[in-house]
Amino acid sequence: EVQLQAFGGGLVQTGGSLRLSCAASGFTFDDYIIGWFRQAPGKEREWVACISSSDGEALYADSVKGRFTISSDYGANTVYLQLNSLKPEDTAVYYCAAGLRGFGSYYYIDSGAYDYWGQGTQVTVSS
Repeated sequence: EVQLQAFGGGLVQTGGSLRLSCAASGFTFDDYIIGWFRQAPGKEREWVACISSSDGEALYADSVKGRFTISSDYGANTVYLQLNSLKPEDTAVYYCAAGLRGFGSYYYIDSGAYDYWGQGTQVTVSS
């Protein structure tokens, strides 16, 4: 059974940090691109970052570039998203997802590229 479990969210003040984790099981980890998305209340789901676990190639949305870092632990089948310098506008439910590799990097900006989704973890940044 394919599972993606996202956890690590919480309540932090502006400027604070969090580390989100996405634990994957039930599929061959390095066959997939792992992405993070977020959805704020009343807004559409937004792509945040993605990474190829096999070679570490990462891509970031402009809104988080320089503040968030995505990384993967191949041995643990886990992808991390380090959130630094958090802002109130980063408040959202964060989801991780897995999409079969084999396409160009920017293909994975679209949520339609992903086959499996985790349950989401809430990040709240207070002002």
